[in-house]
Amino acid sequence: MADNPSITTAELANQLEITAKGIEWQISKLKRMGVLERVGPARGGHWKVVETKDE
Repeated sequence: MADNPSITTAELANQLEITAKGIEWQISKLKRMGVLERVGPARGGHWKVVETKDE
């Protein structure tokens, strides 16, 4: 997602060979952890990987 912020859940599911629901669950988990955030609307927005102090 850092390399392609506009990637869709369907594209991720296809690349990782898991279900779209599995991708949505993982994204939800990353959002709760504060690692990932959505910028803009659901359609036309993009993902932002949040920099952490450990990096």
